[in-house]
Formats: sequence, structure tokens, C-alpha cells
Amino acid sequence: MKYIEGLMDYTMDRDTAVTLGKFDGLHRGHQKLIGKICAKQEEGLESVVVTIWPDPKIPALLTKGEKKERLKSLGVSWWIDCPFLPEISHMEPETFVREILVRRLRAKYIAIGTDFRFGYQRKGDWKLLLALQQELNYELEIVEKETYEGREISSTYVKEALEQGKVDLAGKLLGYPYTVQGEVLHGRRIGRTLGMPTTNLIPSAGKILPPNGVYASKTQIETGDYAGRSFAGVTNIGYKPTIGEYFRGVETYLFDFEGDLYGELIEVQLYAFERPEQKFSGREELKEQMHRDIEFGKEYFSG
Repeated sequence: MKYIEGLMDYTMDRDTAVTLGKFDGLHRGHQKLIGKICAKQEEGLESVVVTIWPDPKIPALLTKGEKKERLKSLGVSWWIDCPFLPEISHMEPETFVREILVRRLRAKYIAIGTDFRFGYQRKGDWKLLLALQQELNYELEIVEKETYEGREISSTYVKEALEQGKVDLAGKLLGYPYTVQGEVLHGRRIGRTLGMPTTNLIPSAGKILPPNGVYASKTQIETGDYAGRSFAGVTNIGYKPTIGEYFRGVETYLFDFEGDLYGELIEVQLYAFERPEQKFSGREELKEQMHRDIEFGKEYFSG
């Protein structure tokens, strides 16, 4: 997959199938749109996903690196990531269609959701795209929303689930477990002294996390000697109040794993909430609870 930042400095040299949006989370509704453009590759069109962000400081479900890996796995040919700069936000909707979609991106097929808006003051919508379709010689498909239990799937719905600690619901909406990716760091080795060595990572700034607590998890190892392998386990998100940390981290105990992962890239997948983070009277009480947490994780995955 090829990556481009910005819409104004590049012109495609071949015809494309395009979809546009924020695509935060790349949930099942987003995947439906992306599946439409990727199917057009069989007709000789390059698939292009255009993401437009109003403010990069807004917390997100996916970091840029995580989004890139997801888009690659979905079979996308091009990802164009576009900050919501004045030259885009102040562009009249019809100009955006003519100059960006048709002239620069050479769109011959466009797939959008029913609520997609674009152009100055968000005045552009599917009706405008439909009105220009014949003149500008592209095919437009308006894709209905995916739903779950009677509600439209959206990034807001996923965020609400995460805020409530319902990572299992978030996974159903996303179509994959909610994940946290990062490099394994040297911690204080407290788990090792308790006979339960753990991996530690600090999430990227702006990454949305569920409430502090313990979760059944699986860890996919991305680099190093164990690359490609996955291990079930339990993950604590928070500040580890019994020990006392000054940062919010993600600490995972991997079942049936013995090895060194320091410096490696891992992806922690969250499956189910067990309990909130809490402070214990000392290391012995913490150790006893960690054993109970491990039993919870093993029962969850065995069931």
C-alpha cells in the first residue's frame, strides 16, 4: 500500500475507486465501504482511501501506525491522509468534486456513506455527487450503514462502548478486538519478582483507552524471534497504584511464554473486562489477586 499525506500535491496516473471519510476505528461500516472499492480492483481500478481529519489532537481509536496496518490488511492500494487545511475546508463542494476527486484522483467509482459531507461548510453531500455523476463520468454508490442490535455502527458507538469498559461490544462493532500497539519497554520488573513476568508498553499519545482495570487479552508479536506468534493473557491498564507509577501504561502477562520481548513491537488485543484497577495492601495481596486474574483469563479463553 502506498501512503500520501495531503491532497493538493499529487495527481494519480491511473483510474481509481475512491472512498472518503474520517475512518476512525475502521469499524464494520468502514470496512463495508472499503470492500466496495477493493472489489473494483478486479476491473482495473486502483483502490484509494482518503481520510480527512479536522484536528489531529482529537483522541482517536487508531493511531496512524495502527490505521496503516489495518488498511493494508484490507487490501487497499493507496491511503491519502489529508489534514483539514484551509485549502480543503474552504473549497466549494463542486470544486472539490471536479478538481480533487475527478482531476487529481481520477475517480471512476466513488463509494460513500449516506451521511458523508464535504466542502465548504459541509454543504456537499451524495445528492451533489449524484447530480455530477453523468457529466464527470464516474459511478457513484451510496452505501447504507451497518447496524448492530438496531443501532447504526459508528465511531461514536465504539467510543461509548470503550468508555463503559465494554471491550467485547467494541470488538463486535469493529469486527476485530480493540487493540493497543507499542514497543515493549523495560519496566520495574515487579511482575518478575512475583513470579509472573510481564510486558510493558506506553500507548501513543491520543490513543483512546478503556477504563483502568484488568482485561482478558491476546498479544500478537510483530517483530523479533517470536514474530507472528500470539499468546493469550491478562492485561492491566492504568497506573499500578500498589506499586505507584506516574504514567498510564499497558502491562500484560502472557500465558505459557518464556522469552525476552524488550524492544519488540506487540499488539495487545482486549477481549473482556474483569475488574477495575485497585490498590492492594502490599505485594502479597497483589500476587494473590494476580493469580485470580490469570484464572479469569484462562477460563475466558478456554470457554
